[in-house]
Amino acid sequence: MTHGDSAPSSVNRYLLPHEHQVIMVRRHPAVLLRPVAEVFGGLILAGLLSKWFGDQGGGGALVIVWWAWLLLLIRFVWKVAEWSVDYFVVTSKRMLLTTGLITRKVAMMPLGKVTDMSFQRSLLGRMLGYGEFVLESAGQDQALSTVTYIPYPETLYLEVCQMLFPGGNDSDD
Repeated sequence: MTHGDSAPSSVNRYLLPHEHQVIMVRRHPAVLLRPVAEVFGGLILAGLLSKWFGDQGGGGALVIVWWAWLLLLIRFVWKVAEWSVDYFVVTSKRMLLTTGLITRKVAMMPLGKVTDMSFQRSLLGRMLGYGEFVLESAGQDQALSTVTYIPYPETLYLEVCQMLFPGGNDSDD
């Protein structure tokens, strides 16, 4: 989690001259759990099928099995590359979620439009340290309503809430 560090150029180009970055995080690596499981599951399956086809003398089938696994591996590399350019950024004026490697998508919500914000964590999210933010605005559909796989969700939630609802020093004891 960075506080005030300069954003990478892939994010910095979306910041306005009068706003400054307060928080910037990459989505939690848990977003890659499924692709990792697919690659390892495919490798185990390809190994088992290779043994079986090898015993049967099916050389052509072996080629197809390993090409299929190679496609899974390429898909995994693509998912990692996508993850590496996805950022959740909170500036002094708005929240941004930048996603996409080839087709770039920038979803944004002005801080002033946020009327409610919550976060939720699944059991796996609690074990691995990620959560999901749910943002609401005054009866309007926004481009940014949920942000999944957020690391440090409690810390980020408190920091963003402090920006949304600054308390000041009133003493209502």
